[in-house]
Amino acid sequence: QVQLVESGGGLVQAGGSLRLSCAASGRTFGGSVMGWFRQAPGKERECVAAITSSGGSTYYADSVQGRFTISRDNAKNTVYLQMNSLQPEDAAVYYCAARTVGSVVRDSTGYKYWGQGTQVTVSS
Repeated sequence: QVQLVESGGGLVQAGGSLRLSCAASGRTFGGSVMGWFRQAPGKERECVAAITSSGGSTYYADSVQGRFTISRDNAKNTVYLQMNSLQPEDAAVYYCAARTVGSVVRDSTGYKYWGQGTQVTVSS
């Protein structure tokens, strides 16, 4: 069992930065692939970044490549999403998710545990 709690969302001007955190409880965090997803109103939930259990490999959606950075600290049971050069199209509810078996996947159905989400709003 993994419980996830996101924080760090808020309102930022276009071009600004935010750092999201996801604190996990449970013994399986260190062995879990972690993903950050986002969902804007009327749109499907999409994977923006994911990271392997060791942190040695990452995935980024094309839309955020070069602007977002995913990282994790297994000693703190926390995964981060550093978001730079934010644009209005990045506005969404951001969720972290844990996949306790298998490798990195982009499909949300591959993740068993989800946080409650944190809102990111970007003003133009």
